[in-house]
This record gives sequence, structure tokens and C-alpha cells, in this order.
Amino acid sequence: MFRDLRADEIDCRVATCSDKGCSLLLYKDARVDMNILDEEFSMLGWQREHQLIGDRLYCTVKVKDKSTGEWISKQDVGTESYTEKEKGQASDSFKRACFNIGIGRELYTAPFIWINAADVNLTQKNGKWTTYDRFEVGDIAITDKKITSLTIINARTKKTVYTYGKQAPAPKQASKPTMINQEAILTITRLANDQGIDLDSFVKSYGVAKLEDMTRQQSIKAYNDLIARAKK
Repeated sequence: MFRDLRADEIDCRVATCSDKGCSLLLYKDARVDMNILDEEFSMLGWQREHQLIGDRLYCTVKVKDKSTGEWISKQDVGTESYTEKEKGQASDSFKRACFNIGIGRELYTAPFIWINAADVNLTQKNGKWTTYDRFEVGDIAITDKKITSLTIINARTKKTVYTYGKQAPAPKQASKPTMINQEAILTITRLANDQGIDLDSFVKSYGVAKLEDMTRQQSIKAYNDLIARAKK
């Protein structure tokens, strides 16, 4: 049902470190899930609900079947984050529920990713090896929801530090982005005005001069940010 994740939608997290290097895990964040749900079902075609069962927070994601109009739901439980307990559980349970409906399920097929010590800046903290380097997915190829090739870049050195698969996929020619539509312009303007937010300053925070210059992806992010602010 859902398209494959793009390289720029996949994040890398350091899992383990030693004096010989570090291992990485691939993951997606909640905003990627929200954007893909908006793309597939529109802003009005999906729902998200949270429920506290015992001391665990569960999330139910509902999507509307386009052919029958029936709501289909999937549920999963979240785990606490190290920084924000409630927010971490809410975000994690949402991401897990989205895995259940198929978003980003290809990440489960990721190979073991090991970065050699020569390609990462390692340091010791409290007697344990760690690194402050960040890593990015350079290229990725996915066939039948399975990762077939992958490259990882060290964001600090800009060097490719990991390659998986027989060959890296050829870079795709950039296509012209889809721009914001009139409905989204009116919706974002209304939400900003309702919250007393200076629209010009808010829009410029997304790297554009005016609302009409936003791409569709930027408008979805702006909408989600405004909804999140309204809930605080």
C-alpha cells in the first residue's frame, strides 16, 4: 500500500561503540509517518488515538479504505524515551502502529551496519566508548520491501563509510517539487492567525520568503507543526 522510504526520510542511530568502531540502526521518525499518511489518505483520511493501559501508552492508527470507506485500525505500545517520558511513549507507540500498517516495514530488513574505527571519531566517556559523529543514508535501493543496497555517509567527514549490496543505485534525476495548493494556504493562514502566530516569521523558519513559495512537503510539515502547537 505504502511507497518505500526515501534516503532522506531514514535516520541513523548509533547502537553500540567499542575501540574498534560502532554499529548503527536505521529508523524513521513520527513526522515521516504523518507525512506519508497525509500523502496516501489526505489530512482527513486517517486518525490517531492514544490509550493508557496500566502504565503503558498504546496508540491506535486508523486509516480509511478508499474503496469502501471502512476504517481499518492497528495498535501498538510505546516505550519511554530517556528525556521525555510521556512524549517518548506517545511518539514510539505511534511509530510502531505505523509499522503495523506497513509504513517503513522495509527497515526490518536492514543489514548489520558496522563502521570501522578509521571512519568514525571515537572517544571515551565515563569509561565507555562513544562517538558524537552523525551518520546519514546516502543511497538506498528497496525491492519488494527488502533493502538490496545501501550506503552510509559520515556527516562530519562527508565520506561514504559503509556500503551494502552489489552496487549502489544510480542517483535519480531531481524532479520539480509539487508546490503548496490554495487549500493548504488558507488552512495554514487560519491556524497561524488562530494561535496569534506571526505568519511571515513562521513561514521564513521553513527557508522560504512567503507562504506561496512552500513545497507540498513543507506545507504538510508546517500544518503538522501548527497542530502540535495547538495541542500544547
